[in-house]
Parts: sequence; C-alpha cells; structure tokens
Amino acid sequence: MAIVKPFKGIRPPRHLVEQVASRPYDVLNSDEARAEAEGNPYSLYHIIKPEIDFEAGTDEHDEKVYARAAENYARFKREGYLIQDANERYYVYAQTMNGHTQYGLVLCASVDDYLNGNIKKHELTRRDKEEDRMKHVRVNNANIEPVFFAYPHNDELDAIVGETIRKQPEYDFIAPGDGFGHRFWIIDEPQFIARITAVFERMPALYIADGHHRSAAAALVGAEKRRQNPKHKGDEEYNYFMAVCFPDNQLTIIDYNRVVKDLNGLSDEAFLDKLSEHFEVECKGKNTYKPNKLHNFALYLSGNWYSLTAREGRYDDRDPIGVLDVTVSSKLILDEILGIKDLRSDKRIDFVGGIRGLDELKRRVDSGEMRMALALYPVSMKQLIDIADSGNIMPPKTTWFEPKLRSGLVIHELQ
Repeated sequence: MAIVKPFKGIRPPRHLVEQVASRPYDVLNSDEARAEAEGNPYSLYHIIKPEIDFEAGTDEHDEKVYARAAENYARFKREGYLIQDANERYYVYAQTMNGHTQYGLVLCASVDDYLNGNIKKHELTRRDKEEDRMKHVRVNNANIEPVFFAYPHNDELDAIVGETIRKQPEYDFIAPGDGFGHRFWIIDEPQFIARITAVFERMPALYIADGHHRSAAAALVGAEKRRQNPKHKGDEEYNYFMAVCFPDNQLTIIDYNRVVKDLNGLSDEAFLDKLSEHFEVECKGKNTYKPNKLHNFALYLSGNWYSLTAREGRYDDRDPIGVLDVTVSSKLILDEILGIKDLRSDKRIDFVGGIRGLDELKRRVDSGEMRMALALYPVSMKQLIDIADSGNIMPPKTTWFEPKLRSGLVIHELQ
C-alpha cells in the first residue's frame, strides 16, 4: 500500500506567486538562473540556485552556497515571501501544455515506502547528485522542490479532483518563457482529505516519473534524522517528503534524442551500409522526418533525413528492456557501429529533450558541433510502469516529461 499524508504547506502569497515560482534547479545552469532572476528579489532561484548571489563562476557545491540557500529561505519566510498554512492540506496542481491539462495531487509520500520499494524507480542515481540534494535538504530542513510521481488512475481520486477544481484556484498564471499554464487549488475539506489518504492506502505502489535524485535525497535525509533522534516515534515530518502525483492516464512521455560528434572514422556511405545490416534505411531528403512507431528511428546526416526501421529479430518484444528503442539504438548503432559503450560518461554523445523539437537536432549537426543526430520514438507510460514493476532499470536518458513542475508553489518542512 502507498502511505501518503497532507501537510502544512509553505507558500507564496497570491500576489507574489509568479515572481517566486521558478523552473526546477536541474533544468538550467547558473548563468541562466542568474539571468532569469535578475532584478527579482522574490525568485526561488535565490534558494535553489543560490550561487547566483555570488560572482559568476562560483562553485555551486561550495559550502557557502548551501549556507546562502538556508539564509535566503529563512529570509523569505521572515519577510513574508513564503507563509505556512495553518492546517494540514492536500493540494491540486494543474499544468496545461499545448491544450492538454494534467491534474496532480500534491502530498507527502512516505520515506518507508521509498526505502522498501513501494515507491518504484526506473533509473539509477549517482551518489554525487544524491549528496548535493541531501545537503540542500539538510541546510533548509525542507523539501523546497517536489518530485514528480505517477499513480494508477483512480475514479474516486478523479472525482475529488473534479470537485476541487470547480472552485476558484489559489494560483492561476502563465509561466514566462515556456508559456505553459499553472493552476493550484487547496483541498482542506476533512472528508476529502480522509478519502485521498484511504484511496492511496489501497494502491500497491507509486512510480517516480521525474526526480530520482530528489527522491533518494529526501529519503536518505529522513533516515538520517531517525537515527539522530533518540525520541523518534515515526510520525515526524521528516518521515515524509513532498511529491506531485499524477494519474498515469494523463501523462505523456516525449522523445529523448541523441546527437553524436563523429562517425567513428566511417564515411557517410560506410555508416549507412553498416546501418542497413540491422535496419531498413530510407532516405527522406531535406524534409524533417519524425519516427512514427516503435522500432522506427529518424537519422539526420549531412543535410538529409533518413528513416531507420529495425529488422525482425534485432529486438526482443518479450524483454521489457530489450524492446525499448533506447536499447535497440544503443546496442546496434551507438555501441556496435560508433563505439560508444557508456552513455553516462562518453563525451562524444549528447542528449536533447524532445521539447526542443527536431529542428534543434538539425541545428546542432548543421553547425558542425555534431556529426549526426538520432531521433527516437518515445517510451510509453505502460513501458515505464512494466519496467518499474519488474524491478528493472531503464537505460540512461530514456524518458523526458514535459511540462516540468514549477518550483515554489508549495514547500514542505521536515520539522
């Protein structure tokens, strides 16, 4: 079962929400955060990217940077940029992109569920990134940013959300830059709070969609605090961490594509010949080509687009990992032909989220920065859940969720 609870959120007042809210810490670099926060003392970047308060080039992992995060968080609360709700609540967070709206429940998930596997993962985490987020949680004693979960869709939760969104939203704004809509409601009716908790208790698992490092960091800090508290009872706030949970039938994973610096010494003709051993190769000319089904890929090379369709026997539809197009392309193209063995460390390859579009792949190749680009058909939510349920791990850079959660709408404190 999945244990969840309401919490006393710490939120910006309505008139400041657009100035406080920010993109997540890991989707932009320090210079970009500094530019976005320029002239805005309310920006959450002063807490989640606090290196922007120092001169350019300051190491974001310097201890003084973490200390500044805590100083800024305390100041935001002291000056009324962030105010704690009086009672424990659930919240509804809606995101609208390209005419599609998805409705998530903002709640606290259980550290125990993460540690015992009831919160299921599909990616590996890196210890250095875990430790960075753990330091951030420790110094602030709070989950400043939520993680992004999926749950098996449920009619009763849909009905509660539907009733809630009939009310006037607490927040309603269009984010600058991406143009996506963000709305936020409070659920404070006791009967709804009780029903949400009870419905989640019947669910066998929750699934991390995005935020594996934040989830790991929150759980590990919670476990630390247990060990450090001789009076630990099990109901303390540090036993929980903040998540936005979306029903799986509302979520779409978009493509996550690859660009490569060279052809491993091959000419265009030799490269295409080697591809034809495993794929049906069809030149599409100058017109942009987008993969249209599983096991179909788009290659951009020397000004032309190609359709690559994997031949029968080159993949295993019975294997939840082997059937993935990231596995097929990694094995048959990146490894076998181009000699790229480790997607996490090889400097010859880079990854481009599908939100940037296929024109970004073309641009990076046409500029001479990269030699070729490979576009993949996106993974489905069913594939993600099947892999997580089987205990397997997806290859690196498999899933890209959009829109990203806006940070700063609500914060969860651990005390």
